[in-house]
Amino acid sequence: MNETLKVRLQALGVADIKRHIFLCCDQSTPKCCDRAGGLASWNYLKGRLDELHLTGKGGIYRTKANCLRICQQGPIAVVYPDGIWYHSCTPPVLERIIQEHLIGGVPVQEFMLSP
Repeated sequence: MNETLKVRLQALGVADIKRHIFLCCDQSTPKCCDRAGGLASWNYLKGRLDELHLTGKGGIYRTKANCLRICQQGPIAVVYPDGIWYHSCTPPVLERIIQEHLIGGVPVQEFMLSP
């Protein structure tokens, strides 16, 4: 591994990642929700995780996904390594996912796609 890659991994806190949330938004062809709603959810998630100092050394990583292929009741999110999928990920739902699942470790049953 070259030194530049090592520095990048360290800067991102990759070794400290406990959970990684992928959010389906900003799709090329929006299907699960309108583009504006998806981007509002992304901006909320990104800002809130930063505000709570959860990114990087905080152990939570986030990725904007073009499409997670569910294409209904979006935005859709998936949290790894838990493999928990969520529907209807509006800012209020994302706040619950952040507090209850990403921080507290307890999935939000009400919005899970499957138990």
